[in-house]
Amino acid sequence: MLQLNFIRENKDLTIAGLTKRGFKDPEAAVDQLIHLDQQRRETQAELDTTLAQSNALAKQIGGLMKEGKKEEAEAAKAQTAELKAKSRELEEQLRQAESVLLDELVKLPNLPHASVPEGRTPEENVEVFRWGTLPELPADAQPHWELIKKYDIIDFELGNKITGAGFPVYKGKAARLQRAMINFFLNQASDAGYTEMQPPILVNKDSGFATGQLPDKEGQMYYAGEDDLYLIPTAEVPVTNLYRDEILTDLPVKNVAYTPCFRREAGSWGAHVRGLNRLHQFDKVEIVQIRKPEESYQALDEMVAHVKTLLEQLNLPYRILRLCGGDLGFTSALTYDFEVWSAAQQRWLECSSVSNFETYQANRLKLRYKVDGKTQLLHTLNGSALALPRILAAMLENNQTADGIAIPPVLVPYCGFDRI
Repeated sequence: MLQLNFIRENKDLTIAGLTKRGFKDPEAAVDQLIHLDQQRRETQAELDTTLAQSNALAKQIGGLMKEGKKEEAEAAKAQTAELKAKSRELEEQLRQAESVLLDELVKLPNLPHASVPEGRTPEENVEVFRWGTLPELPADAQPHWELIKKYDIIDFELGNKITGAGFPVYKGKAARLQRAMINFFLNQASDAGYTEMQPPILVNKDSGFATGQLPDKEGQMYYAGEDDLYLIPTAEVPVTNLYRDEILTDLPVKNVAYTPCFRREAGSWGAHVRGLNRLHQFDKVEIVQIRKPEESYQALDEMVAHVKTLLEQLNLPYRILRLCGGDLGFTSALTYDFEVWSAAQQRWLECSSVSNFETYQANRLKLRYKVDGKTQLLHTLNGSALALPRILAAMLENNQTADGIAIPPVLVPYCGFDRI
């Protein structure tokens, strides 16, 4: 979440950033926050004064009793009792003020980086890079949802039988290819200096709040009510939360993790969400970095370069979009989306988002380091490297031939076959 001192000291900048995002009535929201914060500060000051007066009187009572000034001591005791009662009232007022202030503060998204383009819709995102030649397929080429039936490698009906829509069953060579991609992506990240982690795939509310999924995306997450836990939408959540409430000295942090991911948001209709295009459960390899503020945008460029190498080794044509203010994720300051070309569908499919959250998550996480003896918030970053379903969809479609589907050479040592 945003820092209150930053909002107070940079009111116009905050309003401008929220305006770029398309936030409704940002000036009123900022004014309300500043007003609530001022009330909280005044209550805190009054409480501090009351406690100081009570403590001073308490110290005087013993001296008055020793001096035989019993009436004055009794009067001091009575005044102390009044001050203690007042302090209890002020403490309750302070708790309420802090609660209301936090409720309003978490409604504000992160402020966009200066390089984030203006815009409200995905159509206004800016393409900043493109690689590869778009393949030309024969007239009888098929989309991946037909190919998986033809080669009997993914079964959506079976998944629907045992769970529901959006939970496919991978079979035979598709299952092996999934495992091959996971291992390839993990090994590539390890070679790039990332430490592999295997985190839980269920998290508590504190973890969901710390990385910004709660309360913003509560309706998009699967909830295990009896245990008050959430299935993760991405490995970003547990991996970043490894460092919650920590003051780090060993920097930078570079972690990678493979996890299944769960999202309730799937469910719209149309060809754009058919097959592997959108699922409730999918596999993903995630890279996470924690950096000093002055290093974080260089780290973002490194992460973008890493995802580039993965797609180029798979020989998948792709493009990179810098997201506009209106399409930016709630917690992100700057995001680059990667999209691969799906030749049979004749459309781009998002397969990765690489983002810098600056101090937004770190403020919730209380994730800090020390500078000249003072604690400062760190910057957090993450990126998909990569999400598997749309990579697999593009791979099946782009590489289809009369003799089957060719497997990218870099994956052959991992899966043990070169064709489906």
